[in-house]
Amino acid sequence: MLGDVDLSPGYREWAPPAALRHVLACLWTQVTPDQAARTSVVLPDGCADLIWERGRGAFVAGPDTGPVPTLLPPGTVLAGARFRPGAGGDALGVPLAALRDQRVGVADLRHELAARLPATLEPADAIAAVTDVAGRLTTERPPDAAVLHACGLLASPAARTEDVAAQVGLSPRQFRRRCEAAVGYGPKMLQRVLRFRRFVSVIDTAGGSADLAQAAVHAGYADQPHLTRETVRLAGLPPAALIRERHSA
Repeated sequence: MLGDVDLSPGYREWAPPAALRHVLACLWTQVTPDQAARTSVVLPDGCADLIWERGRGAFVAGPDTGPVPTLLPPGTVLAGARFRPGAGGDALGVPLAALRDQRVGVADLRHELAARLPATLEPADAIAAVTDVAGRLTTERPPDAAVLHACGLLASPAARTEDVAAQVGLSPRQFRRRCEAAVGYGPKMLQRVLRFRRFVSVIDTAGGSADLAQAAVHAGYADQPHLTRETVRLAGLPPAALIRERHSA
């Protein structure tokens, strides 16, 4: 239940209401202690987020192509709804390629939404409001069904973008154009990001004991050097350093 969300310091995420799970990956909060700032690194995940910040209001985090260092001042409270790859562009009414690697105020995109997510909300009310707004947006502007289905297919390590385009009834050119609008980048870049997130999931599950060679194979990399190149590009760190950082965090 939204009213029972823990607002003690830390990052938490949970499943959205069942009716929204096809378009929202999760709901989440990030609360920074009053005594100290916190630095974190946001890694690419192929998603766009609708985010409310206490004292600031709402903004959209577009899809990232690399690591985004983020400084959270003491007392920062964030509440977010994370759109699944392929669902954000239509919901927000803007091609997500225009928001790639950007953080943009909601008032600059959809002015009427800013009034529904004011900076003065109480955090518990903001969580409910973000969920409601995200749900209404996806209902009013349903996602591109072909691209949303394609994003699910691309999550498979064995997927090939040309085959996926054919499976959803699009030419390669149509697929790229519609993917850039709905996801924020083309299918090959999305495939890279989804493969990287599989690797992150493996190392998070294994903790500090992850076997890099096995993790590379499980995620779908050709070999360990391929994994290293992609991890440096997408996380700014080689795999072993990324494991240490996430394990210590």
